[in-house]
Amino acid sequence: MARKALQYQSGFGNEFATEALPGALPEGQNSPQKPPYGLYAEQLSGSAFTVPHKQQKRSWLYRILPSVMHKPFEQYVHPSFAAPKTDAPASPNQMRWDALPLPKKKVDFVDGIVTMAGNGRPDEWSGLAVHRYAANAPMDKRFFYNADGEMLIVPDFGALTFRTEMGVLDVAPGEIIVIPRGIKFAVDLQDDSARGYICENYGAHFTLPDLGPIGSNGLAYPRDFLYPVAAYEDKDGSHKMIAKFSGSLWQAALGHSPLDVVAWHGNYAPYKYDLSKFMVINTVSFDHADPSIFTVLTSPSGVMPGVANVDFVIFPPRWSVAEHTFRPPYFHRNVMSEFMGLIAGVYDGKEGGGFEPGGCSLHNCMSAHGPDAAVVEKAGNAQLAPTYMKGATAFMFESRYIMKPTPQALKNGLQEDYYAVWKSIKKTFKK
Repeated sequence: MARKALQYQSGFGNEFATEALPGALPEGQNSPQKPPYGLYAEQLSGSAFTVPHKQQKRSWLYRILPSVMHKPFEQYVHPSFAAPKTDAPASPNQMRWDALPLPKKKVDFVDGIVTMAGNGRPDEWSGLAVHRYAANAPMDKRFFYNADGEMLIVPDFGALTFRTEMGVLDVAPGEIIVIPRGIKFAVDLQDDSARGYICENYGAHFTLPDLGPIGSNGLAYPRDFLYPVAAYEDKDGSHKMIAKFSGSLWQAALGHSPLDVVAWHGNYAPYKYDLSKFMVINTVSFDHADPSIFTVLTSPSGVMPGVANVDFVIFPPRWSVAEHTFRPPYFHRNVMSEFMGLIAGVYDGKEGGGFEPGGCSLHNCMSAHGPDAAVVEKAGNAQLAPTYMKGATAFMFESRYIMKPTPQALKNGLQEDYYAVWKSIKKTFKK
């Protein structure tokens, strides 16, 4: 058995060719009558066949057994992971949650997922769902794929090893991984437990944002996105495949590990990115640039340019030098909805407590939000000098969709007194 290969290939969206055994990639055609080593050829398409060539997403997999070999799927009952469904109206209230508790009983990555909010339709390829996860056990002989959307996973505690059809990716807090729609994987823990966030993107594939006037350098560089090299499992025995399909979970038995791809080539594969490599763009004079300058990845909506199905935005360590400026995030109301999480440190807009790593907040369309009272007092009277904002990394899943919290999110960890962080802001108006 050949398995743990942790060399990486770099370059966002590149065409890759990789083999775990010499000569396993066929020469000259994609599906020869008899592929090398007695393998089976299988194409995985992440886009329609007839999209323009530059938008095509597909990979050819050369595997020990084809994916079709499994018993019929049956519904899999999961208490907290599904498409967000609620009959209650979406609320304009600002919402914030405590960190998700680490499990006491043995729970793997899939069973540890808790759906928080979302909107849209996976069967119409639009919208998103936001989840959190907390796990303390590996996915032993269990595997997962998501037919509804790609999954952007943001660890805040505990490193993970993702064993995927295309190879192995190690992901630690401060890094992210994106697993495209339909790709099978299992998750092992490198520490005793792990916790983090998931954006399930039903819409267009995540891509790098257009830089416009920024030019050719800045934000996330394509070469810093890392893809796996081929590594396979040749394991027989009783295994389980869990699938998310049209908002529900399904389970099927199979007699072998589905991570049996010996070689592959194409541009449809999981990838990871180290957030510390993000090249921040910001003001060097006065006033705020829009938070869109912190966009790592974007899923375009097709509604109009710049209106995203979902953006992934980070606020990493950086210099703050603006003169005559209230430097923390300003008070604002936004047509986009913002789900925010904290990976590490203390976010500069929420220094008064209540927003900790593993916690999250939701500010929906046109719901007013901004820095808490303690930050307003401090920043409004600060002696301004160049300051390096170190230690904290926060992020947002920002979407054109109003995100509806799930009933379980409204019952567990919701801070009912979140509104109180603003109530002591002083009236300083003078005629």
